[in-house]
Amino acid sequence: MKKFNRAIGVLMVLVLALSLAACGGGKNEGASDPNPPATDKPNNSAENKPAEPTLDYQFGEGQTFHSDEPITYSMMYSDHENYPYQKDWRLWSAIKEKTNVSFDLSLTARTEYDNQKMLIINSGDAPYIIPKTYDETPFVAGGQIVPISDYVQYMPNFMKAVKDWGLEADLKAKLQADGKYYVLPGMWEGAGSGYSYAIRKDIFEAAGVDLSQEGTWTYEDFYEALKKVKAYTGAKYVMSDINKGDSTLNIAAVEYGVTAGWGKANGLKFDEAKKEFYFADASDDYKAYVTYFNKLVTEGLLDPESFTQENDVAEAKFFKGDSYVLNTNYQVMTDYQTKMQDPNAELYMIVQPGGPKGKLQVENSRLENGVMISENARKDLGEENFIKMLRFVDWLWYSNEGQTLSLWGVEGETYTKDADGTIKLNPDITYNGLNADTATKKLNVDFGFGGGVFAYGGSNDLRWSKFTEGEKDYYNRIFKNNQPRPIAPPIMASADQSEQLNMISTPLMDYINSMTLKFITGQEPLSNWDNFVKTAEANGSTNYTNMANDIFNSTKSILGY
Repeated sequence: MKKFNRAIGVLMVLVLALSLAACGGGKNEGASDPNPPATDKPNNSAENKPAEPTLDYQFGEGQTFHSDEPITYSMMYSDHENYPYQKDWRLWSAIKEKTNVSFDLSLTARTEYDNQKMLIINSGDAPYIIPKTYDETPFVAGGQIVPISDYVQYMPNFMKAVKDWGLEADLKAKLQADGKYYVLPGMWEGAGSGYSYAIRKDIFEAAGVDLSQEGTWTYEDFYEALKKVKAYTGAKYVMSDINKGDSTLNIAAVEYGVTAGWGKANGLKFDEAKKEFYFADASDDYKAYVTYFNKLVTEGLLDPESFTQENDVAEAKFFKGDSYVLNTNYQVMTDYQTKMQDPNAELYMIVQPGGPKGKLQVENSRLENGVMISENARKDLGEENFIKMLRFVDWLWYSNEGQTLSLWGVEGETYTKDADGTIKLNPDITYNGLNADTATKKLNVDFGFGGGVFAYGGSNDLRWSKFTEGEKDYYNRIFKNNQPRPIAPPIMASADQSEQLNMISTPLMDYINSMTLKFITGQEPLSNWDNFVKTAEANGSTNYTNMANDIFNSTKSILGY
């Protein structure tokens, strides 16, 4: 049987064992074998297991992790400027009350978090728990991060989510060259909504745009709507974007079958029919993609400063009424509405338009950033106490109880539940646009709950509990009109292979990105397209693709292909 699927099968057996044990009624209920696994992979032979020792903590599916003795774990913490760290946040005492666990935090500003993470891990001094990790690949070869897939058998809530939500295929995307994964990703029951376009609904409707059909729009329909708004308003530009255009370029790239912006990565797409990678970012699809955006700029619909200006400049144009479209996520819609200078302004989030490849959901993975575990934890704590820490991590990040605490706080203090179990945030507290008109306190700023270090992943019910009615409508329109798309397999490169690939992709994608903006803004005429393709080839686009396919073909059995 294939290596990954065999491992998952074994883990599922252990999860069932945990569930059966949880019915017994004592401190050790739900406990799987706390004895250390082998260095390379766990020893799952039941007949070889020694008698289970008495644990000094309780854990398990449906149980609150609690240590008999107070314990402190070191952890990196990404300090967000919009809700800066406070040592007296209710978050810390609530976790302590539940679990008897405290944190020794290494505070780092959000904007420097990734750089600091790289430095501290490479130095060998990393804290035990390293959350908020989007890409664990650079840390694998150094040997400072635990191959956590060897230990998830000890995490019943994690494994329950994998089983109940069918996340086995999603997790394959995290596999490294050795067939293991090195991060515990945030896991959602369903895919998210992603970024899209906030528009001035009042202006679009006054311009004669029929918004009743926006759920079925393609990018060409979006273009026609922008033209109507320009004709009606006489605006210099209808759209002036934030994020240096990276979000807009990313979500449109999905619909054109290419990569760009935040999602440009290595320029590869995976052909599901042929089961092979191809370089998409110098293809005919890419030419159609940049031609579309060049048309928006040329016709005065998209501000070319979108690719260079800071966010506050673009937002100021939108708030003032100098532009009428802004790419964003729904969480800021309430805040944006309060900042509009026109009292009659009405904002509306349209569904991501479709394109030549269909009407596709931008977000296709149910995984988010996740938690890495430092080898220092395994070395310092010893196997049994290391597993104890993992069971705490399992409760806080993967149990419904822990996720609800991280997101909403303490029942009776920050929220209540109605008769059917629906969470109701206290009216004097605001979060994600809820209670915006009545609140005097903020859930993340004043209490520490709902922050990005802890509050990600969970059930559909938990995700929807934080939505306003407007965001629920936005989600429903996406799921109604946009189709899911498959997840591409990972390129399971070894350290040496990764170095070779990076040596090609870094200058190659720098060139692709530079030329993309030049084509879009008109600095480079589209008549020079053939020369662009030849230069991309000279920079290694074909060599990179061939290497990626060689690696895929040598590892595809692990991935189930």
